[in-house]
Amino acid sequence: MEILKKPLLTEKVAQLTEKLNRFVFKVDHRANKIQIKAAVEEMYGVTVVAVNTMKYAGKLKSRNTKAGIVTGRIATYKKAVITLKDGESIDFYNTL
Repeated sequence: MEILKKPLLTEKVAQLTEKLNRFVFKVDHRANKIQIKAAVEEMYGVTVVAVNTMKYAGKLKSRNTKAGIVTGRIATYKKAVITLKDGESIDFYNTL
């Protein structure tokens, strides 16, 4: 099971990283906090202090087309906020 899907890089996450040394990832919806912690420590070689997870339900979306209204759903996902030990950091741009 691939636990870490991708890092989330938004303005809000950048503020969390600067102030609180936290990084955010989209993760597999079946993964628990222990598995997420182990995956981050193995992949980036850092010490994880805390893991917080959130599940987001998929939203309904609709749009008008020539054939009529098309409705669909955005996929559900799980997000993990990782707090690292002071002085440690993850550089996404060099590790991609």
